[in-house]
Amino acid sequence: MEGDRELRRFRVGVGMPGWETPVGSFSVIEKTANPIWEHPAKGVRIPPGPTNPLGSRWIGFYRDCKGRSGFNGQEHLEVKGCVTSGFHGTPNRGSVGGAVSHGCVRLFDEDVQELFDLVHLGTPVTVLP
Repeated sequence: MEGDRELRRFRVGVGMPGWETPVGSFSVIEKTANPIWEHPAKGVRIPPGPTNPLGSRWIGFYRDCKGRSGFNGQEHLEVKGCVTSGFHGTPNRGSVGGAVSHGCVRLFDEDVQELFDLVHLGTPVTVLP
């Protein structure tokens, strides 16, 4: 948005039941090009590249350090410490448009690259239910 004018609209995927995307008013707290993904419970790290679940860009807007647990559709995950939600790309194009993430907002990689260039640290983020 620029004032009351919508600049761009993107198709997204959001958090699955039990791992819903946080709702409310936030702001961009971090931006990373070519991020490293770390499994939220197991700590396994995937470097930047075509198989990275975050795609080519990460735009964080929410951090909670109370830990979290829940079933992700395949297994029960117990996350100790901080969890972060944000916008990111994905190599799994079929997941965009559904409720499939662990709380993040997934975009097609070309769309998150465009969004990455449009926002800066402190940009307001509003997530509606």
